[in-house]
Amino acid sequence: MTKARLIGQAPKVGIRPTIDGRLEGVRESLEEQTMLMAQSAAALIESNLKHADGSGVKCVIADSCIGGVAEAAATADKFAREGVGVSLTVTPCWCYGSETIDMDPLLPKAIWGFNGTERPGAVYLAAALAGHNQKGLPAFGIYGKDVQDSDDTSIPEDVKDKILTFVRAGLAVATMKGKSYLSMGSVSMGIAGSIVDASFFEEYLGMRCEYVDMSEFTRRIEEGIFDPKELSLAMEWIGKNCKEGKDYNSAEIQKTADKKAEEWEFVAKMALIGRDLMVGNPKLKELGYGEEAHGHNAIAAGFQGQRQWTDHFPNGDFMEAVLCSSFDWNGIRQPYMLATENDSLNGVSMLFGHLLTGAAQVFSDVRTYWSPEAVKRVTGFELSGDAKDGFIHLINSGPSALDGSGEQKINGKPAMKPWFDITGEEAQACLDNTTWGAADIGYFRGGGFSSTFNTKGGMPITMSRINIIKGLGPVLQIAEGQTIDLPEDVHHTLTERTNPTWPTTWFVPRLTGEGNFKDVYSVMANWGANHGAFSYGHIGAQLMALASMLRIPVCMHNVPGEQIFRPSAWPAFGMDNEGADYRACETYGPVYK
Repeated sequence: MTKARLIGQAPKVGIRPTIDGRLEGVRESLEEQTMLMAQSAAALIESNLKHADGSGVKCVIADSCIGGVAEAAATADKFAREGVGVSLTVTPCWCYGSETIDMDPLLPKAIWGFNGTERPGAVYLAAALAGHNQKGLPAFGIYGKDVQDSDDTSIPEDVKDKILTFVRAGLAVATMKGKSYLSMGSVSMGIAGSIVDASFFEEYLGMRCEYVDMSEFTRRIEEGIFDPKELSLAMEWIGKNCKEGKDYNSAEIQKTADKKAEEWEFVAKMALIGRDLMVGNPKLKELGYGEEAHGHNAIAAGFQGQRQWTDHFPNGDFMEAVLCSSFDWNGIRQPYMLATENDSLNGVSMLFGHLLTGAAQVFSDVRTYWSPEAVKRVTGFELSGDAKDGFIHLINSGPSALDGSGEQKINGKPAMKPWFDITGEEAQACLDNTTWGAADIGYFRGGGFSSTFNTKGGMPITMSRINIIKGLGPVLQIAEGQTIDLPEDVHHTLTERTNPTWPTTWFVPRLTGEGNFKDVYSVMANWGANHGAFSYGHIGAQLMALASMLRIPVCMHNVPGEQIFRPSAWPAFGMDNEGADYRACETYGPVYK
């Protein structure tokens, strides 16, 4: 289940135990405690975190404590050999700041200074962070609130939270590096996010952009460049699990049963081809297609579709929805990040969420704000409870992963679980609660099928979006909130007003009473694009830590202040946190520039 499909080993976490270098008594008295601290940090990380591909996170500990520049250099050399992508320094004592710090400008880095009175770990933490900041190498500072005894090997809960937040975000940074975004087609209907900006991917994410024309799909379909055995398996699975929904097209333009059967086979081929383009397929080499077998090492991709494709061929909705889900005809497997309309910026938002959680992501139009007054006028229903201030309708024809139906469970409540925790019964429940309606011919002249489900209420979710602003660069928007249920008749009335064959999520952001989160309308009004991606759970703090590592300022969020975790240099850029974030990101600039 956890077979790697991308080229490049999973990044490891390097643990750097630093120590007071004075021998003849001082260093010797600290060796065991310092190394135990490193081992405790490694145990915490390895027992709590997995990579998005399901493999366990591995830590590499320095061969010795680091008391000076020679041992720092030896550790850096080991980390380079071992494939370390994230650096965590730990110490219970005073050490020689700029002689022992990690100087690699490309590694996300943090320092945990033990809060104990016997030795000044906090003093080293402050000195080392000052060195990082003076040298332009931002690092996260981790320091527990409560004093511990020198022989206490436990890690306080507040320290655990910061270590895990830092490592999750750092691993996301390291995992993206060297991978590709695959643009299948070009710009869809003038959508700005599908104007794929290579400079953004290269300078901010360390990724490359790859491009194929959509004619590559027709070439592979016509020449049979796919695994025919897998196509048979897919068609059998589709017949058992993909129930056709209501056809809303007028009777005179509805497709015949035979034509729909042809389209099912066509879209199944599209799914196989889209996946093979992203990550390759060794089966193709066996069939004589050695070049095509390689793929593009794409950790994320987008399909243009509209309109040059969909005016003539069946749409990409099935391909996008099934690839973005955590299961298909091969069973439960890691979801792919495939953006509809080639909206690469929303694809990146999906990628961030997936790398942080290991779960499928849902791509949506941020379609409509429904005020309590409008709902009452249209349906006669008076909103109350979580929905009392109104809600946002999230809906899209394309890659709304079937996981988004909420048919998985965590502690008995609706969820979208990391793909490696999903049971076969949960995957089947997602399929059973999804129908596939014939594509709206007004939108998709070439036909196809769109998934339809209604997301269960009560799920905590985080919606996010990257936007690029001329003269400023990329910015990140974050809105934590939850999904809600509506009475069936109300749900039906509201969805029938738009496209009822597309999956629906009713979303209520958590309000703060001020600014962009003064009310639900303000969230909708200030969202920076027509699309958003949502992830299960409230992961805003992790997204903010990740954004700071990439030097992407956060322009809109409702994350509680006490949860925000950024490098120690950020407060030096001003007393207003958001303005300081902008100034810090501008000063340091993109990591890979």
